[in-house]
Amino acid sequence: VQLQAFGGGLVQAGDSLRLSCVVSGLTFSSFGMAWFRQAPGKEREFVAAISWRGDITYYLDSVKDRFTISRDNAKNMMYLQLNSLKPEDTAVYYCAAYQGGFGVAWKIYYNQKGRYDYWGQGTQVTVSS
Repeated sequence: VQLQAFGGGLVQAGDSLRLSCVVSGLTFSSFGMAWFRQAPGKEREFVAAISWRGDITYYLDSVKDRFTISRDNAKNMMYLQLNSLKPEDTAVYYCAAYQGGFGVAWKIYYNQKGRYDYWGQGTQVTVSS
């Protein structure tokens, strides 16, 4: 199983980025997916999650209305559109896959990093003021 996140970079406050996560080695369409991030000296935190079918999404309050999560099951890809970036969004962003995405449990545990089964290597997003 491989998850590879890419698309990060160095941008200015107010700019946009689009992160992508390509997944292989699993039945992508049956997994709940999510993005987490980790800033220096801080714990990894939930950012956004999307159901296996893409019809249910959840967001961290501080990114709601600025970030959009999406997925393309035909391409085994997940995306995170980051708009109106702020310096506090600076972090390494990780994609993660939750086995059993069909189940009700994902709707309960979608924001808990310990519940995710597979992780990508992360992509750095740096926002300058």
